[in-house]
Amino acid sequence: MLTTNRSSALILGVFLLLGLSALGGLLGKAALDHKQLDRTVTVKGLSEREYQADIVIWPIPFAVASNDLDSLYTDLEVNAAQIRDFLTENGIQPDEISYAPPVITDRSAQQYGGDNRAEFRYVASRMVTVYSENIEGVRAVMNELPELGKRGIVLTGGDYQSQTEYIFTRLNEVKPEMIEEATRNAREVAQKFAADSQSRLGKIRRASQGQFSISERDRNNPHIKQVRVVSTVEYYLSD
Repeated sequence: MLTTNRSSALILGVFLLLGLSALGGLLGKAALDHKQLDRTVTVKGLSEREYQADIVIWPIPFAVASNDLDSLYTDLEVNAAQIRDFLTENGIQPDEISYAPPVITDRSAQQYGGDNRAEFRYVASRMVTVYSENIEGVRAVMNELPELGKRGIVLTGGDYQSQTEYIFTRLNEVKPEMIEEATRNAREVAQKFAADSQSRLGKIRRASQGQFSISERDRNNPHIKQVRVVSTVEYYLSD
């Protein structure tokens, strides 16, 4: 009986030893695999393209002065009509033209002492605005703007509200291709890094898409927009 018990214990010990050895191998492999998963590379991919704006907002501010309110309002209407005629003569559609209400200043109410009197008591300013998708057509008309001065219209401007604005509205149309291009560029950078480090590029661990930015290409061409996005991608590396 004692011999049988010793044999059983020996067999059990052998199996335990084999089991522990197998477990140790599995744990070692798991640790090695985990270490491999910890090896990553983070890269950025850029997509940058130029597009022409598809909407232009062109404010045309003008001013008139008079000592009589009735004549002041008449001059405002006459000048607005002349600007409208000038625009339509040069290809701007009537439904692309809008008019802001006039702003009138009484200079006599602004004098705080002193004998200096303004030549005209009333000064009025008004804005005619062109809103169009015909970018090139509107830009061509802008070059003819001095013609309004020859017609006796006093054009004003120089402030923020009188700046021409160009808008790019097709961002959702170009997003998919640009994101694809940025991701592809990021992968090319990661593959180059992996090759230089004698590694293999694995799957994506995580990725984030940067925000799209839209800016003017330069001061002389504000109607040409530069659209830009940067994608950040982290890849696994393996030997």
